[in-house]
Amino acid sequence: MSNINPFEIRIHDQQLDDLRKRLALTRWPAQETVEDWSQGMPLEYTRSLAQYLQNEYDWRSREERLNQFPHFMASVNGVDIHFIHMPSAHAKARPLLITHGWPGSIVEFLKVLKPLADPVSYGGEAADAFHVVAPSLPGFGFSGNPTGTGWGVEKIADTWAQLMRLLGYSNYFAQGGDWGAMVTTELAIRDPRNCAGIHLNMPIVDIRRVEMTDLSELEQSALAGVAHYRDWDSGYSKQQSTRPQTLGYGLTDSPVGQMAWIIEKFWAWSDCDGHPEKVFNRDELLDNVMLYWFPNKAVSSARLYWESFGKTSLADVETPTGCSIFPKEIFRLSKRWAKTRFKNLVYWNLLDKGGHFAAFERPEIYLSEIRNCFRQMR
Repeated sequence: MSNINPFEIRIHDQQLDDLRKRLALTRWPAQETVEDWSQGMPLEYTRSLAQYLQNEYDWRSREERLNQFPHFMASVNGVDIHFIHMPSAHAKARPLLITHGWPGSIVEFLKVLKPLADPVSYGGEAADAFHVVAPSLPGFGFSGNPTGTGWGVEKIADTWAQLMRLLGYSNYFAQGGDWGAMVTTELAIRDPRNCAGIHLNMPIVDIRRVEMTDLSELEQSALAGVAHYRDWDSGYSKQQSTRPQTLGYGLTDSPVGQMAWIIEKFWAWSDCDGHPEKVFNRDELLDNVMLYWFPNKAVSSARLYWESFGKTSLADVETPTGCSIFPKEIFRLSKRWAKTRFKNLVYWNLLDKGGHFAAFERPEIYLSEIRNCFRQMR
């Protein structure tokens, strides 16, 4: 345990002053020629949110909120890994590792960490308690940046396995969405002796292996969603997976650019009925953006796409697996499609509310899904 040190989030006053100066000097683009988000984040809303960030958003109070959770730093596999660790007081609690993706952060999980660790205090049952570990991906948030290549989802999974061993957890569950789902799946493949079960809210399979006859309504809708993503929603991933460094100069220099690059995806991928603030408040949205802006993570986070996009093996998974499919998720699977890869599928549920950022958007539903899933594996 000597490698693990307590960590406090503390942004220097100079960084706050720099942020305000940059916001005041923003050079604004021409307004979009449509009345919706189809050309990107609308100018009027972006101006409004930037003004709120400059004049009303109180980082110090948000920082204090973040620091209410127990943060730690550990050097694992040669990189400093930041994580929240919340051991449960309940005797039969099981370790649970939860992993975010892009453009998310540990901010996604703030509403669910305490109920996961202490369900009784939140109207739940002690039998559903977890020792929760929530790391920031390498190159994200307050984790360190890899200085060499090779940091795809496989190496991150190996790093997570090392982190759990460092914490003394020899048998654990894992959960994730987006890149977190990919890392979690790799954990199941690469650390099967210790990873006892996984839950995914964006499971991925090799689409070439799935049955394309007698398509169900869900499968038809899922294929339409894939086509929409390919045609209208995947430009960010092409840029991040091919030229993350070039992209990073603009995002690193402009807080408005970084904000728009991220928040547009909260509009596109959440179940928000056309506007992200119907699901998230402004402070929540900006908290997540600030975990990219202050630690300067535009390039290092985007590089995960360069390392992993289209390069993972999509090997079969024998570990017990649960999946929760939210209606506004980017990629959705039917149960028969999921079974082509996940050979021990013990939990499956289709939800009628929620999107890509499940724990952030619908924390009560997320908690219910986690508990229902892992009850099958305890």
